[in-house]
Amino acid sequence: AAELAFALEPLPLSELPPPPVLTEEDARDLDAYTLAKSYFDLKEYDRAAYFLRGCKSQKAYFLYMYSRYLSGEKKKDDETVDSLGPLEKGQVKNEALRELRVELSKKHKAQELDGFGLYLYGVVLRKLDLVKEAIDVFVEAAHVLPLHWGAWLELCNLITDKEMLKFLSLPDTWMKEFFLAHIYTELQLIEEALQKYQSLIDAGFSKSTYIISQIAVAYHNIRDIDKALSIFNELRKQDPYRIENMDTFSNLLYVRSMKPELSYLAHNLCEIDKYRVETCCVIGNYYSLRSQHEKAALYFQRALKLNPRYLGAWTLMGHEYMEMKNTSAAIQAYRHAIEVNKRDYRAWYGLGQTYEILKMPFYCLYYYRRAHQLRPNDSRMLVALGECYEKLNQLVEAKKCYWRAYAVGDVEKMALVKLAKLHEQLNESEQAAQCYIKYIQDIYSCGEVVEHLEVSTAFRYLAQYYFKCKLWDEASACAQKCCAFNDTREEGKALLRQILQLRNQGETSSTDVAAPFFLPASLSANNTPTRRVSPLNLSSVTP
Repeated sequence: AAELAFALEPLPLSELPPPPVLTEEDARDLDAYTLAKSYFDLKEYDRAAYFLRGCKSQKAYFLYMYSRYLSGEKKKDDETVDSLGPLEKGQVKNEALRELRVELSKKHKAQELDGFGLYLYGVVLRKLDLVKEAIDVFVEAAHVLPLHWGAWLELCNLITDKEMLKFLSLPDTWMKEFFLAHIYTELQLIEEALQKYQSLIDAGFSKSTYIISQIAVAYHNIRDIDKALSIFNELRKQDPYRIENMDTFSNLLYVRSMKPELSYLAHNLCEIDKYRVETCCVIGNYYSLRSQHEKAALYFQRALKLNPRYLGAWTLMGHEYMEMKNTSAAIQAYRHAIEVNKRDYRAWYGLGQTYEILKMPFYCLYYYRRAHQLRPNDSRMLVALGECYEKLNQLVEAKKCYWRAYAVGDVEKMALVKLAKLHEQLNESEQAAQCYIKYIQDIYSCGEVVEHLEVSTAFRYLAQYYFKCKLWDEASACAQKCCAFNDTREEGKALLRQILQLRNQGETSSTDVAAPFFLPASLSANNTPTRRVSPLNLSSVTP
């Protein structure tokens, strides 16, 4: 709230709101409340609660209950010091929760809880896994006290899809816009989220660092890396000592392999505050980029010691254990991540990968499916799913996955090759050739010819395919291309010799052969494969 207020123009004295009016009860509890608040700030929760027993005012009652709740949480955390051990979720509980629930529900029935009291009641219900009741209470808390962001955030964590969101009756307030933008980002509805943030900027929050950081996170979620990086750099200029969201920034630097920038960020955050979860994650990413995986895992563990419910660190630690070939520890870490947030697609995807290494394709399929549900337009999940189906010999399903991956925009440019190989297996040579042609076009249309192993495979297949179809010109063009790659050079030369022999023998020319297959009209106006290869303009890409 303070950050948002700072982003707006300051109010003149005449327009400042008056301080809240003290009631008789507030006045009576004032000294006890002030004392307890001091103890509370020193994290002496039991002591704070002791001096607040019997206080009647809303404020004192909330502090009394909240101190008891935090005291229970602290004891629970102290008992699970080794929070990185096996998942012992059921063994250590916050003992105070049940008593708090009984007391708060009595007050709730009598309608004596204010916004903060309702928020605490919701948190207690959530901790006891009573999700449905917790959602109702948080919605009520948002109605009573719409400016309390804590209640909205709790609500965010409990909503799993857009359908649930539709059935909530939320208060009609400007805070709801921030909530919706946040939940859309979480649910991967990035377009909607960006629209909301844009409208908030237009409404006057253009200087808000919170909104800028959220927009950067949104671009990170749709993997628009350059845009996200430029926004984060802008944010660092405006708020150089900010630590929040810097772990996301470091993820982007990691993906782009920007070692100097990541190193600078890690050193910089270390100077500001080395005992922050985000700092530990940034340093972990830095070591991971330098392939020092043991050291990286150590820093992610340190982050989790500071906050066991910190999602990013569990997932990243899983990745490190995968690099170290420690699959059981990786599975453990990913499961923790999912326990903290079921919407983390990276953890589901990571679990899929670990079970793939363990050669358990049915498990794999389940986890990749979950990851795909969370990121329906991410080609990596679809390619992984396709590979799974292929292993389970469900080739029709695999084909669908690869085709969809190509349709949504294939990041790694592998879907078409995999699809072509499937068609090869099924002896569908025309479709295989089509896929290879599209693949080569894709690779060369990028401008930069990426070092792709599969390019040679594609040219080899096409050369053989055209050879079978007796299209000598195309076959020799592809065979010449094969000579450019080490692994297909000999085959290319052999094929060129064969073509030369056949030509010399005066074999029928390609014009006598009917078009062996045709392409979708969208790909070529002319349907003969002869024409089909010309858009590649093979002469321009000779090595």
